[in-house]
Amino acid sequence: MSRGQAAALANGAGVDVEEATTRFLLYGLLPGWFVPGLADWVMHRRTRIEDTSGTKESAIHALMMAEVGLPIALTLRYRINPLLLSLQLGAAAVHEATALWDVRTAVDSDREVKPVEQHIHSFLESLPFGGIASLMCLHADQVRSLLRGGRGDPDAWRLLPRRRPLSPGYLAGIGAAIGLCVLLPYGEELLRCGRTARGRRGRARAERGVPEAAKGEPGESRKESVKSCVSRFSWRPRVSSRSS
Repeated sequence: MSRGQAAALANGAGVDVEEATTRFLLYGLLPGWFVPGLADWVMHRRTRIEDTSGTKESAIHALMMAEVGLPIALTLRYRINPLLLSLQLGAAAVHEATALWDVRTAVDSDREVKPVEQHIHSFLESLPFGGIASLMCLHADQVRSLLRGGRGDPDAWRLLPRRRPLSPGYLAGIGAAIGLCVLLPYGEELLRCGRTARGRRGRARAERGVPEAAKGEPGESRKESVKSCVSRFSWRPRVSSRSS
């Protein structure tokens, strides 16, 4: 850094912290979220989630996506204020509790949660708090308003559109990334688990419907059936009861 740049920084010129933080959130943290989410889906597939924890854990994953997706959608559309900060903080807390439920469900089902998957989870759990912390630093006045309960601010508890809406191109790109990296893989996982569960229930019903007499050796039951048919339709000479 040159002496002139240092002097400019000392005078508060040349650095727009708000713009830099917003750029980090929009083009760094949010797109970076998709990478560990997709890696987590790969780990679920490698450990055959459909044969262990099945539909229950996959439904928990869908719940966690909703808990994260709703605050993100609201933040992209509306202005940061005490209401939106409360929604973000509440969703982060609920997401953390659901993540604990998710891991417990996987462990209780004997699905192997490998160290790599646990490390991926650490990224997925920390990113919401990192995003909220950045927004709170960026909107310190709204944090103070939240701590005061919104007193003196008539718009504190209303959803207000952003002063500078995000570009349609950016929103379309984020929507496409969500579809490809979240909705598509995790929808496939839920369908796969549901299909496996239906097949398992169908096999169980079929086994319950088999008579007890037919549960012996397949070869023996087939032989008995052949003997029965032969004895029923074979011709036997008629023996006269009259003496000759």
